[in-house]
This record gives sequence, structure tokens and C-alpha cells, in this order.
Amino acid sequence: MTAWPIRSTLGALGATRERLRHGDMGQAPVAIGLVLIAVVFQSMNAHFLTAENLTNLALQMVSTGTIALGLVLVLLLGEIDLSAGSISGLAAVVTTTLYVRQDWHPLVAVAVAIGVAAAIGALHGLLSALLHMPSFVVTLAGLIGWLGLMLYLLKPDGTLNLPFEHGLAVLSGVWLPAWLSWLLAAGLVVAHLSAALSRRWRRLQAGLEAPSIARVASRAVALAGLLAAAVAVLSADRGVPLPFLIFCALVIGCDLLLRRTVFGRRVYAVGGNAEAARRAGINVTRIRVAVFAVASALAATGGVLAASRLAAVNQSSGGSDILLNAIAAAVIGGTSLFGGRGRAYAALFGILVIQSVANGMLLLNVDSSVRLMVTGAVLAVAVAVDATARRGRPG
Repeated sequence: MTAWPIRSTLGALGATRERLRHGDMGQAPVAIGLVLIAVVFQSMNAHFLTAENLTNLALQMVSTGTIALGLVLVLLLGEIDLSAGSISGLAAVVTTTLYVRQDWHPLVAVAVAIGVAAAIGALHGLLSALLHMPSFVVTLAGLIGWLGLMLYLLKPDGTLNLPFEHGLAVLSGVWLPAWLSWLLAAGLVVAHLSAALSRRWRRLQAGLEAPSIARVASRAVALAGLLAAAVAVLSADRGVPLPFLIFCALVIGCDLLLRRTVFGRRVYAVGGNAEAARRAGINVTRIRVAVFAVASALAATGGVLAASRLAAVNQSSGGSDILLNAIAAAVIGGTSLFGGRGRAYAALFGILVIQSVANGMLLLNVDSSVRLMVTGAVLAVAVAVDATARRGRPG
């Protein structure tokens, strides 16, 4: 009776040891880093782990995290998108211009802005794939050009304010009631468990190796614990902010897209070895164009969420260190700079690290120069871990 769970545990430990031997450390470095960040900043400022500060942290990470989510997709191809920040600012300006100056319905304005951003991303992908232009150069030109267009659209005011009492500006002020937050958390755990059990049953029917019931149950319990902790903390303050829920929904959607669809498998294949993918019959050009389009659409969504939180757009929208933090978040979360390895959840974990460090240093009133140096050091460590893991992989 007791041999089965022992064998399951030993099997899980063996699989974990094998992944580590091949350089796949999963989210372990991020988890350890978050624990250290929490311990250090809480010991230096007791306000760090309060419900109020963690709720503010959830809001602070949404817009940059959404941009980072798109960059995860691009990095999976082994490419880079330096225009994401400018596109996010441009989309925010397009949305606000149509909404405020042209009196369009806010949802229509947002849809048009995201569509424009997707078309821009598709253009970048075409230039890179068909003309064999390095994505670095294409998107660097986009960074400059789309920033210029954004500044042109802002004339003559330079700043556009959103109405505070209705429309997009109220989005960041919407908080889920506790009962709805708990209901959504429970539904997510049930959906995860049902999908895991269904996947296990299909693999057994096909005669393939499948995870044990104990492993499936342990993952569901771990997910339930994380969600319960998050809901309890956020509900102790104002509740779960709607923008954070939107961000999490986008992360889950992208994760399902990458892991459960043919398109996602092809993205990993192209990122792992583009020539092998081409010989296997995958339309590499189409995949590149689609990924750049989706990434730009996500950047636009991040820009709209940022405009909603600030209730305005101006000449610094999409600028400052937004792009750098988004790239850093994708890499710190575990996405390989060399392509073919990473998960959508890298955007969530990575931006959580970045914003936790920034938030903690702000509470300590640390100078901005030191904050930049610390963020750079964290990014350098993440890239070093990625390079070490890559050397440890077979082949």
C-alpha cells in the first residue's frame, strides 16, 4: 500500500534530477530569488509584505508584464523586439485620440489600436523573414519611427487626459469582491485538475508514460495554495485589481497557446532550429510574422493598461525604462535568449522579480541610480544562468 506513493515520489525526484542534469532548472531560481527578496526587504521595511503594498505591487506589474509576455514569444524564436515600448505608447495614444478627440466608444478605440499594433508587428516580421533583415535592426528602426509617429499624434497638446468618471480611466479602479475572487480561484484549480486528469487518461490510453495520480494531485494542491494566498492577501486590502486579472488571463491564454496548439509547437520548433523546422514542412515565415504580430498586440494592450492607470498619455508613454524592464522580466523569468526554451509564465515571474526589487528599494528611498544598477545586476545573473543551462543541455 505504501510502495506506490514512494515509487511516484522517487520517480518525480529522478525526473527532476534528469532535468537539472540537462540544464533545465525550471522556475527554481526565480522562486528562490523571490523568497530572498521578500526576506531582505521585509527585514529592512516591515511595510513590504503588507496587503496594501502587495496590492500596489500587483497593479505596478501589469502594463510592463503584458509587454514582457509578448517579448517572451519573440525570444522563443531567438529574435528580439526593441520596438515594443514605442508600440505600447503609440497604441495608448491612438486609443486616447480616438476616444477623447474623436468621441469613439472606448472598446472600439482599444480594438483599433491593438489592430494597428498587430499590423505593425506583422510588418516587422515580414521585413525580418522575407528580406533577412536582423530583427534587432528592424525593430530598432521601429522603436525610433513609431516613437516619432506617437509624438506627431500628440501635437499640439503633448498630453491627453482620460475622463476620470467613466471609460478607460476607471479600469484600474475596479476591484473584485472577495467572493468572486475565491470563486475564480476555485474554478481555476478545478479546471487545472480536470485538464491534468484528462491528459493523463489520454496518455494511458495511447500507451504512453503518464504522471501518477499523486503527482497530479500535488500540483493541484500547490496551485490551490498559491491562489489562496494571493486572494487572501489582496482581499485583505482593496481586493484583486481587474487589470491584474486581465494580465493573468493573458498569461494563461498564451501558455495554452504555446503548449496545447499546433502553432505553439511550431514556435518552439522554429526557435529551436529554424532550418530543421523548415525541412519538416513548417512555414517559418508565417510563424515569424504571426509571433511578431501577437507580440505587438500584447505590447499595445500593455500600453492601454498603462494609460488607464495614469488616466493620461504623454510624450513619455512607452518610454523611460519600460522596454528594458520588459526584456529583463522575460529573461529573468526563464526565457532563453537563444530561442526554443521558455514558458509564458516567465513574464509573470520575471516582472514580479523586477517590480519587487523596485518596490522594495522605493520603500527604502534608494536613489534611482542604485535601483538601475541592482536591476542590471539581476539581469546579468539571469543571463549567466541561462548561458550555463544552455551549455549543460545535450546536443
